[in-house]
Amino acid sequence: MLLERIKLQCKKHNMSVVKLEDTLEFGRGTIYKWAYVSPSVSNLKKVADYFGCTIDDLLKADEEPDDQPAPACEKVG
Repeated sequence: MLLERIKLQCKKHNMSVVKLEDTLEFGRGTIYKWAYVSPSVSNLKKVADYFGCTIDDLLKADEEPDDQPAPACEKVG
């Protein structure tokens, strides 16, 4: 799930989702809404760019089998 992947990246970089939203100038709750509403491509790209990965890397996490690690993202922001 996309939201879980983003939460994992936030945790990895010792930040909250709310802090990420503030940093990227998103409205409060924007990222949490992605659990049931698809994000815009531009907002998804901002998150991917912030963590130093591609949109595809964030979305692939949804397709990974439970025993396979998702691609790593590195923070560049």
